[in-house]
Amino acid sequence: MEAKAYLKYLRIAPRKVQIVADLIRGKDVSTAMAILMQTPKAASEPMIKLLKSAVANAENNHNMDVEKLYVSQVFAAPGPILKRVMPRAQGRAFRINKRTSHVTLAVAEKE
Repeated sequence: MEAKAYLKYLRIAPRKVQIVADLIRGKDVSTAMAILMQTPKAASEPMIKLLKSAVANAENNHNMDVEKLYVSQVFAAPGPILKRVMPRAQGRAFRINKRTSHVTLAVAEKE
């Protein structure tokens, strides 16, 4: 049994979120929380909230033991891209893509 939490439309590019996700995949919840607290990345703060949400879902909705939980699955998928225009020299305009992410985090109980 897995308890999941989703974070949609996070205004950080998926490849940057994936770096933080790789750090906590497969770790137990307390270790993952400690890693996220000490990681100086912008994606760490939303991932902490997401991990807390997944743990709360496991505890309240699935009656799982919090001490036995580990991060079974975590990944970032690309969301919609906000397209912006940056004025350049001689009347030109370059496109700026502001990427978003949809992050999924699942926790499961160890046997």
